[in-house]
Amino acid sequence: MGQTMIEKLISRNIGSDSVKPGDIVTVSADRVMLDDIMIPFIADKFHEMGFTKIWDQDKVVLIYDHLVPSSQQDDVRHYQVGDRFAKEYGLTHVHRSDGICHQLMTEAGYVKPGDVVFGTDSHTTTYGCVGAFSTGIGYTEMAAILGTGELWVRVPETIKIVIEGELPEHVMSKDVILRIIGDLGADGATYKALEFAGATVENMTVSSRMTMANMAIEAGAKCAVFAPDEKTALYCGGELGERDRSLEGDSDAVYCKTLTYRAEELTPVMACPSQVDKIREVSALEGTVIDQVFIGSCTNGRLEDLEAAAKVLEGKKTAPFVKLIVTPASRKVYQEADARGILRTLAEAGAIITHPGCGLCCGRTGGILWDGERVVATNNRNFLGRMGTSKVEIYLASPVTAAACAVAGKIVLPS
Repeated sequence: MGQTMIEKLISRNIGSDSVKPGDIVTVSADRVMLDDIMIPFIADKFHEMGFTKIWDQDKVVLIYDHLVPSSQQDDVRHYQVGDRFAKEYGLTHVHRSDGICHQLMTEAGYVKPGDVVFGTDSHTTTYGCVGAFSTGIGYTEMAAILGTGELWVRVPETIKIVIEGELPEHVMSKDVILRIIGDLGADGATYKALEFAGATVENMTVSSRMTMANMAIEAGAKCAVFAPDEKTALYCGGELGERDRSLEGDSDAVYCKTLTYRAEELTPVMACPSQVDKIREVSALEGTVIDQVFIGSCTNGRLEDLEAAAKVLEGKKTAPFVKLIVTPASRKVYQEADARGILRTLAEAGAIITHPGCGLCCGRTGGILWDGERVVATNNRNFLGRMGTSKVEIYLASPVTAAACAVAGKIVLPS
């Protein structure tokens, strides 16, 4: 019997070809990511467990992104604890203000096809875009990995999602994954792997795949995986070996469910307040007045996202009294967008361009809203209180839809 992609990844890691869903196995971490929010708790638990050294300093990446720059006094404590921990245990990969953790982990080459990666953030599922098994964990599990290099996991069942055809104009991968989340429900993929396949997926850039892998957790998924291909190799700066090329679901693999989509039938959609699986056609929401637009985050703050928004905004201005906040996902994205004139176009349209980081996605460093205000945002969650008070309404959309809304001052279809 064949294997799903996640079964192959785990088999490869533990050196066994017989894993099946439900098996409890111990995997070795190829890389781990610690973020600034969790580092004080990780450090405390690491010491509490009695560890005196890290199993492999080169496999640990510490990234300051959620709390940069500091907006509350306690943020400074997180920096100080993180810096002390990095110095004491000889961490060699520390990023201060270089961008969002999930962007950096693939952009900087920390994650490769076939890797097993853990991170202290739920959107660690992002790295499946390059053919890795990546998932978020808590600080206790992370402390244990830092001391041992290992963690037990239960082999997940897999939902296969096949998308064929060519996406219509103005439909981005964000629309695709929102539609899928709407169909699955917020808990429809709990502790399951999402395996994406089909011509539409093959034609997507790695950045577009990142958007989909990033949001897999919003359906409860343990992980999301895309088979590595030549685009993956180019993005990762290397060549695919035979083992990497074989990382795709077998034709006779067993899936717990299969969803099939025709790309031509997909349309621009939004997740409505305050549930990520409350999906509506943008056309059904047209005319809803908004106060703010946010383009950025680890979901849609990449170069292609900023470029898509800039094309919509070129020669136009944001609507009166509508704030447009743009946050590149990394310093590299910021610099490339600047070099290409994308930032100038966004600024001329009225955008407030911020430093790379998590920013408004987690309700930090500027842009929070007040009771009754509405924001169209390109990030991954629209939970109550995430961007201000519990009476703020957050609509999730693609960069092109968000940019069109910024010009109109209300929800509209991109054109």
